[in-house]
This record gives sequence, structure tokens and C-alpha cells, in this order.
Amino acid sequence: MPSQAIIAIVVVVLLLALLIASLKVVREYERLVVFRLGRLRGPLGPGLVFMLPFLDRSVRVDQRVVTLTIPPQEVITRDNVTARVNAVVMFKVADPVRSVMAVENHAVATSQFAQTTLRSVVGRADLDTLLAHRADLNEDLYRSIAQQAVPWGVDVAVVEIKDVEIPEMMQRAMARQAEAERERRAKVISAHGELEASEELRDAAKTLSEAPASLQLRYLQTLLELGADQNSTVVFPLPMDIIGPLMGALEHLAPGTSAPTEPKAGRTSTETRGLAVVDDSAEGRSR
Repeated sequence: MPSQAIIAIVVVVLLLALLIASLKVVREYERLVVFRLGRLRGPLGPGLVFMLPFLDRSVRVDQRVVTLTIPPQEVITRDNVTARVNAVVMFKVADPVRSVMAVENHAVATSQFAQTTLRSVVGRADLDTLLAHRADLNEDLYRSIAQQAVPWGVDVAVVEIKDVEIPEMMQRAMARQAEAERERRAKVISAHGELEASEELRDAAKTLSEAPASLQLRYLQTLLELGADQNSTVVFPLPMDIIGPLMGALEHLAPGTSAPTEPKAGRTSTETRGLAVVDDSAEGRSR
């Protein structure tokens, strides 16, 4: 009897061990693709899954989003510029059965195809498109990779070009180009400013010519501004219509008049056609 009890205990222990080995816990984000004697049973889970020991084989598939970094690729653009480009691909398994049955390793297959597609898409674009219109290239990459990954049961979510490295010589050339472009825009803006200022001055001249008194007021305002700086010499223009008759009268009177008298001490004046210079310095006042 003791031997029969021992045998019963051993049998019970073996059955419990087989039962425990037959039970598997599958998490919510996982699926088990089970094969019984080589034939597909289908995806099982989540929760507690029962499998026959020594008869069932399972492959655990993770359905969470996977971030795959594509290594830097040496690419020659359409305008013959060598660049190093890397990208990132985000995907997840949408069909666990096809991800196991259609491809040996869906992650490696997606990575290799993404590298090939990246070189192909970037090689069809020029450098300016690669730097300034990266969203269009991302869209082309996404369509190509997502279409190829569908038979593998993989759903591609995002494909983005992460970094672009260009030769240092090309970087210096682009910096010089950007600097020249900024100088060109500065000159254009300055020219537009000069044009607008000349138009405003023309309108102001027309307005002043309609009212001669306003021109005299402008002269007085200018003299007031110059006098506020304690200047000893004041130079201001005179219109020809004011001094023209005076110069004509002096020419008529020149043969019959005597030499001009000396100017008063302390003030020296010189008159030219359209220009008057008045020296009111401290040295002139001392004389």
C-alpha cells in the first residue's frame, strides 16, 4: 500500500506539472500564434491559454508600436550632392498570423526595405527639396513602405527623415548663398525706401510751391534748429527768385557806383548766387 500511495502521488504531481506547463498567460498587447503538430491553430489570447504539451508550439507576437531607426545611408541626390540621411519608422503588427506566416522576421524585413526605399526616394530629389520640402519626401516614403508591409501583417504609422548631413564645403557654399541673398534683400528694401522718400519729397515740394509763405516758415524753422546747437557759422540756401532781381540791379548800378564800403566790425558776410554764409563767431565779435 505505501508503494501504491507513492505511485499515486507521483502521478498527481506529474499531472499537475503537465497542467501547469499547458497553461500560458498572454498579456493584453500580445498574441500567441499556435501550431499543433505543424498545423496552424490561430492566434490565441489575451488571458489564460491552454496548450497541449509536446504537441503545440507557439510564437509570441507583440502588437505594440515599434520604433525602428534606419541607419545613416550614403545618398547621391539628383543634383549630384552626397548626403548622409537617416530616418525613423514606427509600425505595429496588425495581423499576427501573417507576421509569422508571410515573413521570417517582420522587423528585419521592414528595416531592410525602409533603407532601400530611403535611398531610392532621396536619390530622386535635389538638395533644396531634401532640406526645404522634407514633408513631401516623408509622404513618399510612407506610401512606399506601408504598401510593401501590408502583406506581412504590419501597419506602418509614421516614416520621418530624422537628420541630413551634407559635406562641409557645401555648407560653406550655402552660407555664402544665404548671406548674398540677405544682402540683395537689404539693397532692394533700401532702394524701395529711397523711392518712397523721393515721392514724399516731391509731394512736399509741390505743396510748398503752392504757398510761398510756407517756404519762408520752413527757413525760419531751420534757422531755429541750427541756432539751438550754438553754431558760429550758418549756411542756408536762398532761392534764385529772391536774389535774382537784386543781382540784376547791382549789375546795372556797377559802372556808376563807387567801391563797396567795408563791412562792419564783428560780422563778415559773403554772398554768392543762391548761397549765403554768415560768420557770427566769437573771434569776429572781438574784432
